[in-house]
Amino acid sequence: MLQLRVQDQMDLDPFPRRPGFGSAGRQLQVRTNFFPVLSLPGQNIHHYDVQIQPDANPRINRRLYALWEDLNRNGILKNTKPVFDGRKNIFSPRCLPLKDDQANFTLELPEEDEDIRSRKFQRGPRKFRISICKVGEINMHRLHLFLEGKSHEAPHDAVMALDILLRHRPSMLYTTVGRCFYTPEGSASIANGAELWQGFHQSIRPSQHKMLLNLDVSATAFLEAGPVVDVVARILGRGRAEDIRQPFNERDRYRVEKTLKNIKVVTTHRGNSKRRWKIAKITTTPTSRTLFPIKEDGGREESVSNYFKERYGVILQYEHFPCLVVGDPAKHVYLPMEVCRVVPGQRVLRKLNEKQTADMIRFTCQPPHVRSNKVSNGFNLLLTHDNEYLQDFNVKIGREMATVNARVLPTPILSYHPTSRESSIAPREGSWNLRDKKVAQGAVLNSWAVVVFGSEREVAVYNVQKFLRELISTCRDTGVDIRQLQPPIRHANPLGNIEAILKAAFMDAGNASNHKPQLILVILPNTGVPLYAEIKRIADTVIGIATQCMQAKHVFAAKKQYCANICLKINVKLGGMNCFLGSAQLPFVAERPTIIFGADVTHPAPGDHNKPSIAAIVGSMDAQCSRYAAAIRVQKGRQEIIKDLGGAVVELLRTFYQFCGSKPQRILFYRDGVSEGQFGEVVREEVAAIRRACATLQEDYRPTVTFVIVQKRHHARFFPLRKEDADKSGNVLPGTVVETGITHPAEFDFYLASHPGLQGTSKPTHYHVLHDENHFTADGLQELTYRLCYLYCRATRAVSVCPPAYYAHLVAARARFHFMGDNWSDIASERSHMPGGPIMSLEALTANYGLVKPDLAKVMYYM
Repeated sequence: MLQLRVQDQMDLDPFPRRPGFGSAGRQLQVRTNFFPVLSLPGQNIHHYDVQIQPDANPRINRRLYALWEDLNRNGILKNTKPVFDGRKNIFSPRCLPLKDDQANFTLELPEEDEDIRSRKFQRGPRKFRISICKVGEINMHRLHLFLEGKSHEAPHDAVMALDILLRHRPSMLYTTVGRCFYTPEGSASIANGAELWQGFHQSIRPSQHKMLLNLDVSATAFLEAGPVVDVVARILGRGRAEDIRQPFNERDRYRVEKTLKNIKVVTTHRGNSKRRWKIAKITTTPTSRTLFPIKEDGGREESVSNYFKERYGVILQYEHFPCLVVGDPAKHVYLPMEVCRVVPGQRVLRKLNEKQTADMIRFTCQPPHVRSNKVSNGFNLLLTHDNEYLQDFNVKIGREMATVNARVLPTPILSYHPTSRESSIAPREGSWNLRDKKVAQGAVLNSWAVVVFGSEREVAVYNVQKFLRELISTCRDTGVDIRQLQPPIRHANPLGNIEAILKAAFMDAGNASNHKPQLILVILPNTGVPLYAEIKRIADTVIGIATQCMQAKHVFAAKKQYCANICLKINVKLGGMNCFLGSAQLPFVAERPTIIFGADVTHPAPGDHNKPSIAAIVGSMDAQCSRYAAAIRVQKGRQEIIKDLGGAVVELLRTFYQFCGSKPQRILFYRDGVSEGQFGEVVREEVAAIRRACATLQEDYRPTVTFVIVQKRHHARFFPLRKEDADKSGNVLPGTVVETGITHPAEFDFYLASHPGLQGTSKPTHYHVLHDENHFTADGLQELTYRLCYLYCRATRAVSVCPPAYYAHLVAARARFHFMGDNWSDIASERSHMPGGPIMSLEALTANYGLVKPDLAKVMYYM
């Protein structure tokens, strides 16, 4: 392996400075959900470390802090309002009068079981020891220099102190989750025993010459409070507990256990003596048949239902329900579900199911003017006038949202095949249609087959043939040359051997045409994941053929628009090109051979220790940036840096050379999914990997690299000031770019709202340049990025994220289906979360992973 030169192995330079501001497009102003910080502390802030014993959670810590603050109001805290982060840090505007800058305190809290991580139950007040020690002082002058752009180094300690100052009071009043505060007011019930609470996200951010408070509405799911039996009925999709008359089957038991694990409940069978417990698991037997030894009776075994009847006089109505196993599982403490209530305010930590997600979207989908009003209401809720903590630190926040300068970039001209009636078009408000247009380069389909998962009675051959005629007609009108007009049709059992079925369809296609099969059109009975996942795994990694899946309901109503959408997907899967931009509109790419990469890493669900992370990298394969090849790497779970980026880049550079006949001289790399705290590490490791990959191909091969972070996980929103600056949904127009007022004080970043609003409030994408050897101007990178958003090949509208990053995300999502032996059923998914199971090594997981067939990886099979 060739080694990088010494300077390449060293840390990269600081992130690029902004190369000036852009001027392209029509200028306007928009409101944003940022509030200006009008004054900052003039003096240094004093930082103290806090140790609390025994260890407790942030909610208990804040209760202790409130008690400590109250007890010392006229002592060491006289005329001083320090703030606490709920864990280990206290910040004060003045030095606290502690002897030798440290002090110890002992406090007592009323008993509230299971909030201490030791889980040791003790009656009466609990004693805590609090140790406070001064760490040092935070120099606020460094923050002022940074905001003026005179210092490259962000003073993270000062920003953190201000963030905790602004969060302190809301944290003491509301349910806190990460950077968000939630209240049950206005909550809405959703499917399977959950409810949505509305809240507000809050963070403080540096910008040019000032700090800004970013405030946005938020929503998250909590488990509904109330009797456990009623909550369980809703988890299982039943109206009431009375509707469940049979013992739980294995599937229902897992569903309930998955949802209730680690949830806190309070008992109701002992009058006023209520005790909190944390659920560890659910028994496999009903309450009437769950036995445990009674020590007082010589170890005689008794059922839980009989015990509660004899000991507490409680006659259970739901003896066929399983028991809750609470506290330490080794102690076998069993509680009937009907003597427990779910404690309110407990967040749902698992991924929401499809129905819950749909309910969440409906709940959170708010047009811009509604969202704007809610943000203003949130400001009043979180930052009331009498916030004495802000006053003591001399911090003032402006009450009006910031108005910032913006520009609407010009719309690009899209090109279709010259024989189209309309061969070029300027989209209106980011969208267009295929009427009177033919794809720029139509693929030729010589050999294909159709598989219908369902019986002939459910989906008759006649209906399939009728749909195929419409599909073929639409494809031909659109420029896709389908030469086999009567593909073989095979009905199959969705519960059968999927691999054998698809291989048989592959043979059907070959036998019917004497050409190598190119496509299998699959008609699915529903939207379920398991069948779809298995089809994609086998087609992508076993057979090596493109597949196009569709739902059976569309067979019975063959709509032209639906067929056109399928046509766009089929064309690119077979190597065609749907539309393009003229070389004059992509000068960066047209001037010299250039490859545009997109990369993303997807991680397993929280609590899932048996799945790896998957890195996906795509690279453009033509001067039109319309075709992309893909590379996939499996790596250790939750690892953000792409471990074998170099190998993936070599793979894609070689494919580029095969397509274009030359090595790219320039690289533009769009990297998705990186948080701000990882910027330095990711750019350092991954740019070095790109350089090593180029040196591997040829020692003196050193194309210029620009590395751009793509962020969708942020809370910046834009609101038009004038009706003429809004689209029909009330959102800002596609092409709206903001690079001043709310962006970094000195680095090269911008927000771009590239897509038309469909529903709710549009979210712009944030682009941040971390390395730039191509010396982009602001206009150059902004216009290139915006124009690329019109080349997302399966839609006739501009998309919200530049396609290379979007495609990488799609490839990574598809790659999750490529693990052999994972049938993607609910139980399989739920079992992977169960404690006690073996955690598979990365080597074992990789051995179970199917590689995409090489020829398929060179086309856009993932569309």
